[in-house]
Amino acid sequence: MPWRVRSGSPAETVLFGCRLGRLLACGDVVFLHGPLGAGKTRLVEGIARGLGAAGVRSPSFTLLHSYRGRLPVYHADLYRLTDPDEAAALNLSEVTADGVLLVEWPELVEVEFPARLSVCLSFMAGDEDARLLTLVPRGERYEAITRAMEERFAGPRI
Repeated sequence: MPWRVRSGSPAETVLFGCRLGRLLACGDVVFLHGPLGAGKTRLVEGIARGLGAAGVRSPSFTLLHSYRGRLPVYHADLYRLTDPDEAAALNLSEVTADGVLLVEWPELVEVEFPARLSVCLSFMAGDEDARLLTLVPRGERYEAITRAMEERFAGPRI
């Protein structure tokens, strides 16, 4: 079942990501959905911190970045891809063998990962810094992560 929470600022989005990152394990896949400027890369920054990694940058020109923490963090940004074959050539399913995969603009690879956690970021009217974060779990593992976030997150709920 989806769970929603309000983030009041980019710093809160990073904190949310950090808390999520602490729950992730080797093989986990997180899809990030949302329009340009919604905070997907800020969320990745937080998840990476939660996994003990730093130095996150937007991989828009390099399709895949990796960061070292307690687990490897693989950050893919597929915004510029239009062909499923281009996405398939990245072999993203292979990188989950030893780390956590975070995918921005994941539409071209959704069929490769039927079990995953999707995080949808959307703008909130009347507050340019606020975002609505919606976690949509697919599979028991991701349902457990969503429940844990719900129990542990101290931010205002929507």
